[in-house]
Amino acid sequence: MTIFSKIAAGEIPSYKVAEDENFFAFLDINPLAAGHTLVIPRKTENDYLFSLDNQTYTDLLLFAKRVAAALEKAIECKRIGMMVLGMEVAHTHIHLVPLQNESDMNLAKQRPKFTESQMSEFAEKINKNFV
Repeated sequence: MTIFSKIAAGEIPSYKVAEDENFFAFLDINPLAAGHTLVIPRKTENDYLFSLDNQTYTDLLLFAKRVAAALEKAIECKRIGMMVLGMEVAHTHIHLVPLQNESDMNLAKQRPKFTESQMSEFAEKINKNFV
């Protein structure tokens, strides 16, 4: 079981943003920007997006689109960037990052630090806008 599966199952605490029976979204604990969110499938620990079956792949992207819409309403930004790497945790996941400019997606940049209170507030705001 991956760390992300344990987070989705509630075995490890997270800043939950959105969920349904198939997918789970939560704040990245090492964010590139305020509201940086990870979106994962619950039922597969496949570590490569393009190895997902077509239905899971499509549904994951549609769920991520809904999360991105909520994120854009909750966190002031010019747009939401999407990145799929999958190298750091062997569980398919999509990064959704609120952007002010393209350099906000640079993994080598110094990352901002947020308090637990700020992270909880980001998660709550995003969740309130999730439909």
